[in-house]
Amino acid sequence: MTTISLNELAGVLATNTQPAERLQRALDLVGPHLRVDRCFLYVRDPAQGRGRIAFVWRKNADVPDPRHDWQNDTDDLPQEDPLFRAALAAQPSVYVEDVTQAGPEVLNQDFERRTFGHRALVHAHIIGDEQLWGILQPCVFDAPRPWTLADREYIEGAVPLLLPVIQDYIRSLGRV
Repeated sequence: MTTISLNELAGVLATNTQPAERLQRALDLVGPHLRVDRCFLYVRDPAQGRGRIAFVWRKNADVPDPRHDWQNDTDDLPQEDPLFRAALAAQPSVYVEDVTQAGPEVLNQDFERRTFGHRALVHAHIIGDEQLWGILQPCVFDAPRPWTLADREYIEGAVPLLLPVIQDYIRSLGRV
């Protein structure tokens, strides 16, 4: 199942359409495959030190849409969010089964509750040449979620497929 789904994802990302369209179509596959409430893609221009949540898939309209404008890495985010600090440092992706049980070395519970409202999440770091290009974040809201080996294999397989399309997307924008 995972191999077929990753092949489908690779096919969508390899189409000859605009990077933005490919990235949205990719999330439209990833969210349902992982059976989550929301899946978003934070894209980042490492040369500018700026990023934003640009693409979102939501299970339904009741799920909050976290998209926002470009923000600088030097804003408060790295100080307030240990997950973002880990991503900027090109550390491995983080799988959080229950936000309410995670320690402060993993995440800032108040920040997660205020900003995102989710209960379980994956903070999948999309790294190229030791630089953060994006974060794939599938999440659920109502209960803890154990991330299975199949979930982890799928996410770890999806991340390198997303990288070149995110890079194309950032290049297509020029300077942001």
